[in-house]
Amino acid sequence: MTGLIKNHSGSVRSRLLLILVTFLAGLATPAMAHHVLGRPSYSLNEDSNTPPSMNIETQIGDYLVTAMVYPAFPRPNEPGRINLYAVHLDTQQPLNTGVSFSVRDESWFKTDIEQLGAQVLDDNVYRQGFEFHNNGSYIITASFEAGGEPYQVDFPLRVGNPPPIGLVGGAVGLVVLVLLGVTLVQRRRLTSNKAAVARDESLAQADLRQVREEHEAAAELDSAAHPTPSSPEP
Repeated sequence: MTGLIKNHSGSVRSRLLLILVTFLAGLATPAMAHHVLGRPSYSLNEDSNTPPSMNIETQIGDYLVTAMVYPAFPRPNEPGRINLYAVHLDTQQPLNTGVSFSVRDESWFKTDIEQLGAQVLDDNVYRQGFEFHNNGSYIITASFEAGGEPYQVDFPLRVGNPPPIGLVGGAVGLVVLVLLGVTLVQRRRLTSNKAAVARDESLAQADLRQVREEHEAAAELDSAAHPTPSSPEP
């Protein structure tokens, strides 16, 4: 009986985990179609934006790359801009080649990639405009070639206000709920099993008492029908 309960609870756990994976896949399913609109670099006024929302500096290969995003808080359906600076570490000369910009959803699963555009050097800066239609967390990738070597720089971009509970928080909460549900199911089945065992033991004891009482009654009847003769007096 206990083995059956364990197997059944394992089946319940497997089904719940399958539901969890399906739910997470739904959360992370890309909604990339038509949500990014690349803008030419001259579409934004350099002096009309607030300070950048981030300033990322990283060394990759022979270059020191700095990326900035304007405005400070990008919002859906509002234009924004990426400024990219790249300087050779040894010569201190700015990178002077074409740089392409692409974007994808920030997700645990592989998502589609959309091209924002390609820019050339303009006053030592590569400027790429963008406009997102949806709130979300994205990864911007800047790609270029220098010295016969390919380079790629990734940096995050948040558009709109973040959700109160992010994907990780939601997943953790869902896992806790699933485990709690599995625990409750197992406890309920264990309680039912104990009650069934106790009921079977009680019925078995009642049957045993009935058999004993019937045996005693039969013995009394037999004794009354065949009394033991008394021994004669000397």
